[in-house]
Amino acid sequence: MNDLIAFCGLDCETCQARLATAQRDEALRRKVARDWSALNGVEITPEMLYCTGCRVPGAKTPYCASLCPIRQCALGRGFETCGDCPDMGGCEKLGAIIGRNPEARRRLERA
Repeated sequence: MNDLIAFCGLDCETCQARLATAQRDEALRRKVARDWSALNGVEITPEMLYCTGCRVPGAKTPYCASLCPIRQCALGRGFETCGDCPDMGGCEKLGAIIGRNPEARRRLERA
């Protein structure tokens, strides 16, 4: 599986935080910080938005590094992605993502 597919099936290649990191685009990083702060109702600073991707070595956003319950579960259970988990279909944590993003579900089902 493509290493830039997150544990949950989202595509890190399209994530603006990862793009800002890969392209060293500070203007994009500031824009994403403003947008994500408004969307989530918390302060997210540009310094928090260094990320190389969920499943690849390197920087992670604070949420992805230690707060994402999906990533923590998959890492703890030793899965490459949630597509390897026999409980994927009924998982409440994952349901929040794949219920709204059918392409993420398809990526995991192809795993």
